[in-house]
Amino acid sequence: MSGGGGREDEQGGQKVKSMDVEKLENGGADSPNTPLPAVKYYGWRAMPFIIGNETFEKLGTLGTSANLMVYLTQVFHMRSVDAATLLNGLNGTTSLAPIIGAFLSDAYLGRYLALAIASVASLIGMFLLTMTAAAGSLHPPQCAVGVGQTCEKASSGQFAVLFISFAFLVLGSAGIRPCSMPFGADQFNPHTESGKRGINSFFNWYYFTFTSAMLVSATVIIYVQSNVSWPIGLGLPTGLMFLACILFFMGTRLYVRVTPEGSPFTSIVQVFAAAARKRSLKQPKDTKQDLFDPPHTSAVVSKLAHTDQFRCLDKAAIVATPEEVRPGGVAPANPWRLCSVQQVEEVKCLMRIMPVWSTGIIYYVAVVQQSTYVVLSAMQSDRHLGRSFQIPPASFTVFAMLAQTLWIPIYDRLLVPRLRKVTGKDEGLTLLQRQGIGIALSTVAMIMSAIIEDRRRHIALTQPTLGTTITGGAISSMSSLWMVPQLMVLGLSEAFNLISQIEFYYKEIPEHMRSVAGALAFCNLALGNYLSGFLVTIVHRTTGAGSNWLAQDLNKGRLDLFYWMIAGIGVFNIIYFIICARWYRFKGVAN
Repeated sequence: MSGGGGREDEQGGQKVKSMDVEKLENGGADSPNTPLPAVKYYGWRAMPFIIGNETFEKLGTLGTSANLMVYLTQVFHMRSVDAATLLNGLNGTTSLAPIIGAFLSDAYLGRYLALAIASVASLIGMFLLTMTAAAGSLHPPQCAVGVGQTCEKASSGQFAVLFISFAFLVLGSAGIRPCSMPFGADQFNPHTESGKRGINSFFNWYYFTFTSAMLVSATVIIYVQSNVSWPIGLGLPTGLMFLACILFFMGTRLYVRVTPEGSPFTSIVQVFAAAARKRSLKQPKDTKQDLFDPPHTSAVVSKLAHTDQFRCLDKAAIVATPEEVRPGGVAPANPWRLCSVQQVEEVKCLMRIMPVWSTGIIYYVAVVQQSTYVVLSAMQSDRHLGRSFQIPPASFTVFAMLAQTLWIPIYDRLLVPRLRKVTGKDEGLTLLQRQGIGIALSTVAMIMSAIIEDRRRHIALTQPTLGTTITGGAISSMSSLWMVPQLMVLGLSEAFNLISQIEFYYKEIPEHMRSVAGALAFCNLALGNYLSGFLVTIVHRTTGAGSNWLAQDLNKGRLDLFYWMIAGIGVFNIIYFIICARWYRFKGVAN
């Protein structure tokens, strides 16, 4: 939610309530004796603290997580397939937790308190993870490279500390991911032209700082971790997260803080309950006369026009008897038996989004490969730049980020003005068109990945190698820079799909569920990670020990066939997305 009609000072900050809550507290009507003071929006004055916090937080969390595949295999001596499965599960849980965080934020905590708790939790998680590298008793002894002996496994106690640190990182993501973007947008007045422009600019700056932080994490921080030391490489992000916490709390007096109004999910359940109770009633002939549609009083949530999709839910708003409405005709006697048209249309908004949202799950299966098997492929390729410098394996994700960072201004400044003349739309391409392009590009990236991996493996098996990795796999003489094009295409797909996904949810979901909107994209990422982990497990078990596609030594496996399988799933996803997009109806606003 953005700021509404009321304000009250608390510890120097502003807690904003929506107009309908103010009326309820004042007896259900506007009171001339209690004028609603105007909210003071500081706008860009609050941005150094919010964007600064976001930048340092992303530098910390991404710098910690980007190289975990290497950390788990080299320091904790995990098998690559076990590490990939663990990371898929961790990334999935980290991305699914924001749904719970969004619910608690909108219903009870508010975005400010949710961000405060989550920031401290992330700091604790990073500190514990740093200790697993710094304290010799918290990780197994170092294993020599390429001598063929079995490395000592981590003990249950060492894994316990590692998993506790992961738990705090998950808790941190539960609050930061769904709340940071809406909280920044809350600082601008949504009812003025300058405020609306500020919100649009904030989204651009938010994503710019996000990708910039990823670039630094994937280069400087990963280089320190891989070539200097793990304690310093993990301690550096922890220090940056500490700075992020300080910056966030320094701006407290400037923030507009929207007061939580209770769970938006209660209204959703009420609609389904009322529709189920009245399922035997006939569909209304005149929706304007037969449906309960009281005057809309909220200054925060837009009035939605009635639509004819999911007409079975309209039964929740049918006035079966006069006793179902309180005297005055503005409130139901029992909200579990009668709901307003506004409530029904809000549920319809969510139901229309779900098919489009589900396509993102399959899309992210391709995206998450850049943090698992792309890293392993890079470890078994020639990573030299010049004679002495080697690119750290986990740093190859920087090429995807670089493509995103370069493409955004080119698209926004050069292509959109030209596309407007062709399409007649202010945004050039619709949000659904951009999502579809992103899905198609991810499939192209998987096809390129399969071709390049087949070439890397062929060279490793037929030509002299450059040594062995810590896991004993031969290093192919093929330059790892051959992987750059596939990563650039994958980065372009994210620039199209990820940004448009977040904007799509933000615009199409009712305003009082904006934290949920911020969590939906991460929920996609979560389920995509789980699906990727499931595919890895199934493929590893079904392809057998003799011809395992995902063998510990990639030269003995067929990772290229795994990529081809993901590409095939991507083709199906393109067709499914086109069907969903053609069916979708954008949110209508009455008046």
